[in-house]
Amino acid sequence: MSTDTDEKTTRITRKGQVTIPKELREEFGLEEGDELRWEKTEDGIRIRKVTQSAGRGMLVDDDVSEAKREEMVEEMEAEIRDKRRSEWQPE
Repeated sequence: MSTDTDEKTTRITRKGQVTIPKELREEFGLEEGDELRWEKTEDGIRIRKVTQSAGRGMLVDDDVSEAKREEMVEEMEAEIRDKRRSEWQPE
């Protein structure tokens, strides 16, 4: 079953940049400053949002619930995005 978001196209700029369609950014929670991973597959290229999983659990006790850990991660990611926005300077 094909949906409208399955058929979006964009062009690559001279600098190699692409714009992710708004509907897809909203659906997958992609925001300015998020990091994406480009993966080569047999079918082409897969793009994934990089999660901040490497440090999860390292700074909190083992008995902290997964829900609380996710809440803490979301708060830290929001702070990082805010910091990036305040320091970002256009070329």
